[in-house]
Amino acid sequence: MIRAAAALLACLATAGESLAAPHCAANIEELRALVSDPAFPLKWRETTMDDGKPLVFSLQERRGVLFLEFVKTGEGLWAEGIGVVCRDGSEIVARIAREQLRLGPAANGVTRYLLSNGGEFRLTKTEPGRLRIETAGWAGTFSAREDP
Repeated sequence: MIRAAAALLACLATAGESLAAPHCAANIEELRALVSDPAFPLKWRETTMDDGKPLVFSLQERRGVLFLEFVKTGEGLWAEGIGVVCRDGSEIVARIAREQLRLGPAANGVTRYLLSNGGEFRLTKTEPGRLRIETAGWAGTFSAREDP
């Protein structure tokens, strides 16, 4: 009886750990399953910029892995890299490790400093076709964008 109770406790502890662990997506198919939206847009355009040069956020699959890219309109690459998107409780977070992150000429000094150890971007759907993206020192609202 004690052995059975110990086995049950071990199973419950293992189940609890797996339930608490965030589920992550490393490609487009997994991403769409993670956000429970088989048509989740892969390109987003910033609508809350104050300089008339919106960021364009793209999710792509390159060689079977998830690739995130931020391009500043009229200025070029802001940041890009191979990443994962994880569900951690009710939040969706995109992460690019420091070793995978490349900053472009459109990234200013503050951005370079804030992303020097990698990037973590919180993605929040605010309404259909709208996405809020937040990272240290910056946030913006984006609309789904279809390629021409």
